[in-house]
Amino acid sequence: MGAALVFLVSLVVMIPALHAHIGEYDEYWQNKANEAKKAAAETFNPNPEDVINNLNKDVIFTLKGTNGTRRSLKKYNGACLATNPIDRCWRCQPDWMENRKRLADCAKGFGHRAIGGKMGEFYTITDPSDNDMVNPKPGTLRHAVTQPQPLWIIFAYSMTIRLNQELIMASDKTIDARGVNVHIAGGAGITIQFVQNVIIHGLHIHDIVPGSGGLIRDSVGHIGLRTRSDGDGISIFGAANLWIDHVSMSNCADGLIDAIEGSTGITISNCHFTKHNEVMLFGASDAYSGDEIMQITVAFNHFGQGLVQRMPRCRWGFVHVVNNDYTHWLMYAIGGSTHPTIISQGNRFIAPPNAFAKEVTKRDYAEESEWRNWEWRSEGDIMLNGAFFVESGTPTYASKITSRTDMLKAKPGSYVSRLTRFTGPLDCKKGLPC
Repeated sequence: MGAALVFLVSLVVMIPALHAHIGEYDEYWQNKANEAKKAAAETFNPNPEDVINNLNKDVIFTLKGTNGTRRSLKKYNGACLATNPIDRCWRCQPDWMENRKRLADCAKGFGHRAIGGKMGEFYTITDPSDNDMVNPKPGTLRHAVTQPQPLWIIFAYSMTIRLNQELIMASDKTIDARGVNVHIAGGAGITIQFVQNVIIHGLHIHDIVPGSGGLIRDSVGHIGLRTRSDGDGISIFGAANLWIDHVSMSNCADGLIDAIEGSTGITISNCHFTKHNEVMLFGASDAYSGDEIMQITVAFNHFGQGLVQRMPRCRWGFVHVVNNDYTHWLMYAIGGSTHPTIISQGNRFIAPPNAFAKEVTKRDYAEESEWRNWEWRSEGDIMLNGAFFVESGTPTYASKITSRTDMLKAKPGSYVSRLTRFTGPLDCKKGLPC
């Protein structure tokens, strides 16, 4: 009886993990999952070092003839400065509002294929309410993201949206908050589940709490039963070709960004993260080998005040952490288990005063005899205030990533203050560069 009870309890715990808050895993969700798995396989790059090389090359070109400087604490009021290759692609164009979709050509890293709603019409959010989960009102964000066709979603004015339940997105959508001040706050977060091709740009996401679950529309043709959501700011589950850019995030009930269940082809860039414990989780289970397909770029972000750990914490997959500014952590910055590959290049790590928290890295559930074979490499990182990165892996693999004749080294950590100078949502005005 005792063994049977343990099994039943384990099964109850496992089902939400496998189905990510889907209360009824019906034929609709089964088909979505199969389509997502196929898309992830097509997105997976068998030569990830080529993606690293292309991004580093673009950074070098953008910074040609410049020098790294200390992070400025003052608001910048001068001429437009596109300080990294993503921003250089669009930011200093005064016609950005008339040509919003130029942004879709600007992603770098593993999420470079994400074009969001570029091929669709514009949809303007005119109503910040979120009162009907089954039949969302036209003009609301929930109505927009559940439409079947590609859409480029913009906002008529500045607003705060309190989501009563998790916002479940359909494929081929861009949420573009440039030109206004949009907060997703005080309610549930954004769910990107078994879909492809999503861009999220310019949102303030904070103070997110779990949704209670219930019947929620996830597309025009389907209403599904959902269990209680975790309270992530952005939850990515079995999704591919995603780009999160110039978003600020803080104080969510669970993670700020979680990417699990075979999600891949993701770039997280130019974001500002503050006031949170477990910041990013890439891969939710040591038992789920399907996350081996996961490939994520974390670039040009500022990990700021009030952060504790998981920037990110990784399992199984391949993560490129490049040219980020780590100015605060309380426990550690980058961690993982189950032999993920982590390539850290040109970051700045400023350790906390605590003498027991100087190590950038943390490995879980493995003895040194095991983790010393994991590929965790540091190249061009700057370590300040006693910070140190414990490398592991084989010299042969490290050479493949950092010393190939056609590979370009990342710009060193001394350039990070320039590359991350304009993280978070930008103050964009019509007719002027952002």
